[in-house]
Amino acid sequence: MNCCHCQGIESFFDQKTALKELADYRQKGPSKTTRILLEALKAVGAEGKTLLDIGGGVGAIQHQLMAAGLAGAVNVDASTAYLNTARTEATRLGYANRVSYHYGDFVDLAPTIEPADIVTLDRVVCCYPNMEALVSLSAARASQLYGLVYPRDAWWLKSLRPLANAFFWLSRNPFRIFLHPTEAVDAAARRQGLKLRFQRRLLVWQVVVYERGA
Repeated sequence: MNCCHCQGIESFFDQKTALKELADYRQKGPSKTTRILLEALKAVGAEGKTLLDIGGGVGAIQHQLMAAGLAGAVNVDASTAYLNTARTEATRLGYANRVSYHYGDFVDLAPTIEPADIVTLDRVVCCYPNMEALVSLSAARASQLYGLVYPRDAWWLKSLRPLANAFFWLSRNPFRIFLHPTEAVDAAARRQGLKLRFQRRLLVWQVVVYERGA
């Protein structure tokens, strides 16, 4: 990720946004798509497993899977506000000592990140310009399950994306939204030896879980 895009993430996912999202999470629980992803992962089982949560936001996936018996987690995020908020919530819940926190671009950090049983990217692929690198490197670190939430490449979403990015440009924020083709994302995951286990499409988002074969 180039430096401008990193700055855009810091600006867009700031402390105010992180605190609001945490308040919503505490009141309502995970968002609908995150719940769907969690249910698909829990159907296989999280007890005793490890998690690599990339772009984990306020840590909803970590919090929920820790409650389901997760052994430990690694949280990688390019937003210091989200990283700090996730750590604060994990401390409140009493398991921060079982989570390792890493700030930065996962693609750059990937050589230093160990594989995990479960790897998740919840609404992260659409924030990253180099999908191939992000998906390939993250999928390679999934020992068992690989979960993604990312936008459908529907025609009407494609038509709205330039308007959203124009807003960022006008506000002088280098953050951009990306709609990577579903077939390309799927191919990148499959090239790492994964096969599709679960898929659900909603109006805007799609939730997919891959598993590594024997």
